[in-house]
Amino acid sequence: MAPLSCIDSHLHCGVQHVAWPWEMVRSRLLAAGITGAGLIPPVEDIYDRYDRAFVDSPTWQECRRRAHRYLLALQDPALTLYPYFFVWNDFAWEDLREDYAAVKWHRHDDEPEYRYDDPRCREFLAKALDLGLPILLEESLSNTLFFIQELAPTATVIIPHLGMLNGGYRRLKASGIWDLPQVYADTALAGSAEITDYVRNFGAARLLFGSDYPFGDPVAEREKLLSLALSAAERRAILAENWLRLQAARQSAAGR
Repeated sequence: MAPLSCIDSHLHCGVQHVAWPWEMVRSRLLAAGITGAGLIPPVEDIYDRYDRAFVDSPTWQECRRRAHRYLLALQDPALTLYPYFFVWNDFAWEDLREDYAAVKWHRHDDEPEYRYDDPRCREFLAKALDLGLPILLEESLSNTLFFIQELAPTATVIIPHLGMLNGGYRRLKASGIWDLPQVYADTALAGSAEITDYVRNFGAARLLFGSDYPFGDPVAEREKLLSLALSAAERRAILAENWLRLQAARQSAAGR
C-alpha cells in the first residue's frame, strides 16, 4: 500500500532573530514522510512580542520583508513549499503576491495588538480575499469572534491548534464557530480528544494537519494523528487533501 500523502500546513522557518533554517526544518519533515510544508516566518521576525507598547518602525518593516523573501526564495527538490505572508500593523497589502499560499494573523493576549480600526486593515483583507488567501488566525477569543463574524465574514479562516490559543476548543464550539463552512482548523499540538471530538461533530473536510515546528515535532504530530480511530478517508483528508483543495481554490481565485 502506498504511504499516505502528508502536508505539514503549519510550521515556522527563519534565520534572523531565531535559528530555524530550512535545512533544520527539512530533516524533520523528511523523517516524517512529509512532502509539503506551509512555511510561516517566526513571530520574532515580525514584531517584538515581549513589548506590549511596541511601536512599528521602518527597521521592523524591513525585517518582515527579509523574513518573507527568505521563504519565497526557498526551493526544494523533494518537498512542495507553501510560504505564508505574516501580516502586522503596516497591513502591507502592496507586498501580497500570488506566490503566497496563506496569510498568518497572530498575537496572544499579552502581546501588542492589531489596529483593527486602521483603514489599511480593510484594504489588506480586500487584497487577501481577492487573491483567495486563507488566513491562519491566532487571536484572543473576542477578537477571533469579531474577525470571523464582523470583520471578514467571507474569508476562509484557519484556527490553529483547534483553538487552544484562541480561547479554547470548547468555547469556540459553544460559540458556533466550528459550524461555519468557511472556518477550518489545524491539528498542530491539539489534543487527541479534541481532534476526535471535532471529527465526530464536524467531519474531517475542514481539518488540516500541522506540527507548529519547532514547538511541535512533525514526526510525533503525524504519529498522533495516525493513532486515532479515523477512517482511511478521514486520514487522507486531514493529512493532505483538505490543504490541496484550499490551494486549488486559491489558485483559481488568483487566476480569475
